[in-house]
Order: sequence, then C-alpha cells, then structure tokens
Amino acid sequence: MQKKLEQILMPVAIKLGNNVVLRSLRDGFLIITPLIIVTSIFLLIGNFPIPGWTEFWSGILGPHWTEWFSAVSNSVFSFTGLLACFGISYAYGKNRGLQGIHTSAIAIISFLILTPTVVTVGKKSIGAIQTMYLGPNGIFLGIFIALVSVEIYRFAIKRNWRIKMPDGVPPAVSESFDALLPSGLVVLVFFLIRIGFSLSSFETAYNFIYTLLQQPLKGAGNSLPSVLLYNFIAMLLWCFGINGPTITNSVWSPIFFVLTQDNLTAFQKHMQLPHIFTQQFIDIFTTYGGGGSTLSLLIVMLTVCKSKRVKELGKLAIVPGIFGINEPIIFGLPVVLNPIIAIPFIIVPVLNTLISGIVFQLGWVPYTNGVMLPWTTPPIISGWLSTGSWTGSVLQLFELVLGILIYYPFIMMIDRQYLAEEAEAAGLDDVDINFDEI
Repeated sequence: MQKKLEQILMPVAIKLGNNVVLRSLRDGFLIITPLIIVTSIFLLIGNFPIPGWTEFWSGILGPHWTEWFSAVSNSVFSFTGLLACFGISYAYGKNRGLQGIHTSAIAIISFLILTPTVVTVGKKSIGAIQTMYLGPNGIFLGIFIALVSVEIYRFAIKRNWRIKMPDGVPPAVSESFDALLPSGLVVLVFFLIRIGFSLSSFETAYNFIYTLLQQPLKGAGNSLPSVLLYNFIAMLLWCFGINGPTITNSVWSPIFFVLTQDNLTAFQKHMQLPHIFTQQFIDIFTTYGGGGSTLSLLIVMLTVCKSKRVKELGKLAIVPGIFGINEPIIFGLPVVLNPIIAIPFIIVPVLNTLISGIVFQLGWVPYTNGVMLPWTTPPIISGWLSTGSWTGSVLQLFELVLGILIYYPFIMMIDRQYLAEEAEAAGLDDVDINFDEI
C-alpha cells in the first residue's frame, strides 16, 4: 500500500512543487512575510491583550501613543494587495528567467492603472486612491495582475521586441531600453482592460475579481473540510520526504492570507473578527513543534522511551521542536517512509484541526486576531497572543496532551525495536529485556 501511495502521490506532489505559477505564488508571499511579521509586532504592542494596557501607556505617553504604532502597521496592512502584486511579479519574473525588478515595476504600474482613482466626498469628486483597493480586498487582483503582466512582458521579450543600443552604452542604460517596448505593451494591454471594465456592469477590474473570484474562494477556504484536507495532504506528503506545506501552501496560501488580513483589519478597528480558519489557526492550533505536531512525540521520547537512540534524538530535538523546527525528528527518527509513526503523524494534526475548529465555532476560544507572530513562537504563548485569551493556551495544552496519548503506543513500538537492535549490537542477545515494563 505504501508503494502504491508513493506511486500516486509523488508525481502529483512533484508536479505541483515544480509548477512555476504555484511556486511563484508561494515565493511571492514569502517575500512580504517578514514585513508582515515585523509590523505585526508593532500592532500587537499597540493592542496588547492585557486589561488596562492602553490606559497605562496613555497616562505616560499621552492619548495618541497608539497612533505611532498604527502608522507602522498600516504601512503594510493597508497595502497588502499592492505588496502581493510586487512580491509575486518579482518571483514569477525571476522564475521565468526575466529581470525581477523590471517585472515587479511594470506589475505595480499595471495594478495602479486598474485601480479607481476618483473618490466622491459629498457632491465633489476628487483624485485619490482608497486603501480598500490596495489592501486585503485587492490581493486577488494583485495576483492576477502580477501573473498576467509578467506573461505579456515575457511574450515581448521572447520575440526580441526591444530597442537595441550601440556597443559601449552602459549596461544599466541598455537594460532600460530593452525593457521599453515590453513595458509599453503591458501598459497598453492594461489600459485597454481598464476601458473595457469601465464600459461593463462591473465598472472596475477590482469589482469583477472580488465578486467572481475572491469572495467565492474565501467562502470555500473558510471551512473546516477545507482545512482538514489541507493538513491531511501536507502531513501525508511529509511521510514521503516532501515538505508538505510548501505544496499545499501553493494552493491555499492566497485564501488563508486574505482571511487573515480580514481578521487583522477587524482587530485594528476593534470590530468583531469574521473568520475562524486563518493562517494563524493553521500555524498555532493544528501543529505543535512543526509538521505532525511532533512536540507531543518529543515529550514521549524524553520521558518514557528507554532506547539510547530515541532518548538521545529527543534531547537533541526538543529545543528546536519547542520553536517549531522538527527536521531532526522527521529525518532522524525517521518519520519519512516509516509506516508505524506515519499513522499518528497524520492523525494528530488532523484531529487537532477538527477539535480546534469545533471549539472556535462553539465560541469557547476567541477567533485569531490576524497578528502574524514569528513562526518560532512556542505554544501556550502563541495561543494567548493570537487570541488575547488564556483559553487559547488551554486549548493548545489540551491538544499537546492528546497528541502525547496518540503518539505513545506507536513510538513505544519503535522504542522496543531499537532496544532490541542496541542489545544485539552490544552482544547482549542473551540478556533478558522485559518489554512489558517499557
């Protein structure tokens, strides 16, 4: 069965992982992720989940101190659509063998061409751009523009549509003229697209994408079955040595990103949080210690197992595991191609997802606030910070203990096997090892 699964899954996973569009989407979001995490820290400080926090600092720094931190967080969160367009076009351009800086620049211009530039205030119309078009609601439009603009640019480059400069001209000047005609073609196409939408019932490309694509995808992704499928596929791929989230994120990341930004916007405005299944939900309440929720496994390895191999590996892996790094376990135990440990490795995250989804839906734990914590934030702390409630930490603790109970019988089978191998290697075949006590 393992061979059959490998024959089916490996080609699909490799094909998805090598798909240039999906890879560029993943890489593009990774480009802007550090900015989101850094500015999230400022947002968290301005809205720290401790009663009296705001009043305390207002008494010291004045009533407008939160505006200083909001200025930093808004510099990213109000422009996530534009930043997504930049990051994805840069990654896609490089993956297509183009100059990433040129493709990202023309994608930004294309994004702004399709962005409404008139705001009605009272009876007057003024030239301005609302951040609603540049922020979370514009993410899918940014993705579309990034991919299409790069393809148009590449179309012109492949046909050598460029202005050739004479020898001796500095490379920077020559490259800028090389990009002139391809950039002009991209601008012309998006100019015509804007005209076409202005004559339609949608009026803008933003309305078209948001109505027909972004809203339906958000609805599909913001469901328990969708998140269960995400984690099941990711963990199954890990069992074959493939970094599962890098594959599943290629498909789900845009959806989770938008849902997270919606919650973040509501959190900033002190409104009711709209979504359960955000990227925070995935990272903080479904896996502890990395893929497979192996922090639970590590605790069993350190406290119960007796084979030297397992205990030494547990000692080496526990500190990285607390901070979400579990490659030592995946490749050292190993998890890869190990049918015994693969069973709990898949079951635990899927069960955590199911339990967390139900608990959040019942309202026992507040929804995640959209603040992107560093992925190395340990559990218990992350549960509190992401929800603003101690109940988030309790849920994490419960699922860690549940994971320990599920992993226990499986790791003990491996522990017995390793004990026998160690005894044999030490020439102790004749020594009676009472496995019933292990």
